[in-house]
Amino acid sequence: MELLKSLVLIVNVLSALVTIVLVLMQHGKGADMGAAFGSGSAGSLFGSSGSANFLSRSTAVCATVFFASCLGLVLLTTPGRSSDLGVMSDIKAVASAPAAAAAASAPAQSKIPE
Repeated sequence: MELLKSLVLIVNVLSALVTIVLVLMQHGKGADMGAAFGSGSAGSLFGSSGSANFLSRSTAVCATVFFASCLGLVLLTTPGRSSDLGVMSDIKAVASAPAAAAAASAPAQSKIPE
């Protein structure tokens, strides 16, 4: 189980780093790809509009992997479901203890007919 947690954690960190790099590589709507690669956008590696589509799709896939690995980490690290109330169980036990002690020490009252 620890091996699986470690593997999911590694995938989580790597996908986070790749997502950061992909987001930083993207430019705004008005930016020209020539600023990034030193030439005109038509002569870029992915064509005139292929780079934007490639980067945005890669970012979407990487973000999906990141969110899935986050959910997997939560499911793997959460302990089994228990019936206690967490912090509130201590308060409930302390609050019910004086009431039970008072009920046990109170003398039984008898009804006197009138």
